[in-house]
Amino acid sequence: MSSFYSKGEKFRVFRADCREVMKDLPEQSAHFVFMDPPYNLDEYCTLISFQDREDLSKTAEWDRDFDPAQLVDPLKRVLDPRGNVFAFTSFNVFGRWFEVFNPLYDTFQFMAWHKTNPPTQVRKTSFLNAVEQIVCFWNSGHKWNFTTQNGMHNFIESPICMGHERVKDSEGNTLHPTQKPLKALRNQILWCTDPGDTILDPYGGVFSIGVAALEAGRRYVGVELDPTYYEAGLRRLEEVAEKPSVEQCLLRTWEK
Repeated sequence: MSSFYSKGEKFRVFRADCREVMKDLPEQSAHFVFMDPPYNLDEYCTLISFQDREDLSKTAEWDRDFDPAQLVDPLKRVLDPRGNVFAFTSFNVFGRWFEVFNPLYDTFQFMAWHKTNPPTQVRKTSFLNAVEQIVCFWNSGHKWNFTTQNGMHNFIESPICMGHERVKDSEGNTLHPTQKPLKALRNQILWCTDPGDTILDPYGGVFSIGVAALEAGRRYVGVELDPTYYEAGLRRLEEVAEKPSVEQCLLRTWEK
């Protein structure tokens, strides 16, 4: 198991199995657990190939055999008593999340992420995959930074990750097939944490949650098993860690 500490302790990332890492993290050290674990979509997705563009509905080897129950004990150990847990998921796993965690926490709810530019349904035989679910659970007394009523909808909307934000490999191809856009991550971080709080991301991918966390002035602990994703994500975190956070920028503007 390898780990990396950033300058100034803004973030710490591990290249390892998250279940092993969470055994060694300090108890109740995560103020917010925010993650994008596998959806088990391999059996539901059909690969559509084109000659002049990237394939559609591409899945990865790791997107299978995930059971949310494996996180019960690790989450109980590392989550702060006032902490929240949010996890991106899909229709085929949502029921399992509910079955496992609804009896264990005071509140189990969900959010919907509407993707304004979902992948094309070329054959027009079913709905576009335009919505993904985010399961959310917590205990009474949890941290929640209330905003206006309109700002508390369990609904977020953004394009899928694209353009310069999308991490590419050396040949210019999409590196991580399910990279989340920062716009779909920021509100949850602001709702569930204060500046300086620690966010734990057990399934880091290319560490998009970490980028959003550092930009908001939070600390980040990320875990990713795949070495290619890990190295690409680490480069992103190192780059953003050198910049002042949004919170720091606001403070400087206020001081002026």
